[in-house]
Amino acid sequence: MFRPRGLVDFRAPGADEGPGDVPPVLSYPAGTVVVVSGLPGSGKSTLLRRWSEAALVIDPRVVHVACEAVMPAWLPYAVYRPWARWRYFRWLRAAVDGGRPVLVHDCGGRPWMRRWLAGRAGRQGRELHLVLLDVGVAEALSGQETRGRRASRRAFARHRRGLDRLLSALPARGPRGGTQPVPDLVREAASVVLLDRGSRERVAAVRFDAASPEGAA
Repeated sequence: MFRPRGLVDFRAPGADEGPGDVPPVLSYPAGTVVVVSGLPGSGKSTLLRRWSEAALVIDPRVVHVACEAVMPAWLPYAVYRPWARWRYFRWLRAAVDGGRPVLVHDCGGRPWMRRWLAGRAGRQGRELHLVLLDVGVAEALSGQETRGRRASRRAFARHRRGLDRLLSALPARGPRGGTQPVPDLVREAASVVLLDRGSRERVAAVRFDAASPEGAA
């Protein structure tokens, strides 16, 4: 079990890196808001399903599907997107204000969203933490094909630009699992955990436990 603080990079710098460096469980303080970011198709939904026993998962896709179900089939989503987004933000705000730990699905291209979440959580004495999936464009596109649902080129390009800005602000890769200060671009986060395709599969669960030892593996 490992409690992240600062920037923690679990991406593999080389082919000789073994699986033992990646903790099976990430431990956060009670009531933490954890934002899971990455390109569409990078595995966010799969990861959040695996972690969902520990906390409420807030996924905008749930709201999208719910709104779609009550709208005429001929009506384009773009027409009622503002309503869907309003419902999503109401759900997100209620979840964060409820004081429970929350796992938030986010593509990472909206820094204002993280700052807003951090502000609402911070007023309650709670922290925001970030888990960032860096799997590459090819893997993300493959993931979209596998799930049978593709983001539009425009949306994917927008998310890619946002993620690229975020990744470019991070230091070069050091020893896997090493801790560094959180960059200014994500200063609202108490920790940033970087996962690639391999390490993403090895983190089996998250825990929210005020008594967990900091940095313990």
